[in-house]
Amino acid sequence: MHDSIATLIPGLGDRGVEFLLIFDDGNFSEDSTFLLTDYLARTPKSILAKNFRVSASVFDNLSQREKYIFQGTNPGPLDEAKKSVKPSRHRFTHRMLEQKPLEFPGGTVRITDSTNFPISKTTAAAHVTIKEGGMREMHWHPNADEWSFFLKGHARVTIFASSGKARTFNYMAGDVGIVPKNNAHYVENIGHGELEMLEMFRAPKFEDFSTEQWLAQVPQQEVAEHLNLHGNKREEFFKQLNRDKVPVKPARRASF
Repeated sequence: MHDSIATLIPGLGDRGVEFLLIFDDGNFSEDSTFLLTDYLARTPKSILAKNFRVSASVFDNLSQREKYIFQGTNPGPLDEAKKSVKPSRHRFTHRMLEQKPLEFPGGTVRITDSTNFPISKTTAAAHVTIKEGGMREMHWHPNADEWSFFLKGHARVTIFASSGKARTFNYMAGDVGIVPKNNAHYVENIGHGELEMLEMFRAPKFEDFSTEQWLAQVPQQEVAEHLNLHGNKREEFFKQLNRDKVPVKPARRASF
């Protein structure tokens, strides 16, 4: 979000917490933000005392070093913490994995954007799972670049950038990929087991165009002439062409 918001993130439980920070500004730098300890340590104690209406000695043990990630104590029950703060009129939390997924033969899709998470006005995301051998269909995004984060499995992505320019990449869990706006691409699960990934966009709404759905709504003659389809091959192609979008397609047995 463009507005500046201060946050404190405690890790709960024995295993702590793991999270992913996504910003809608590609020039973001952690060095351009400030930490509470860094901020107060560079403010005169007399000013702190006057601002918080306490004696200056309260801040005698203030750390002179930045405390970014450090060992703290368990904050206790959430209900107790809520008693000491004024509730915001905004909803800052959205439980993406609790959304009912869109289910397809090749996997699932969950979309979170401003339509179901109103405060997310500049960021949209899709959580995608792809079954073994399946693929995220050939498509492109008309409104934003895609920033991909692979959570599980192994993937292959080919990006087509027009003028005969295309490149293919392999990804594994923990990798990040980028697909520029309007570049056609697919994501194929080339590993064993399920592939899981996040697609993220600097946009208020998730949008994509399906290559198959597009071709299914163009006159067959024009499509056949572009693809040089004749006879049985033409009949087979148009028989299978689907007007309904199927974002995640299942594996297919090889045909000979």
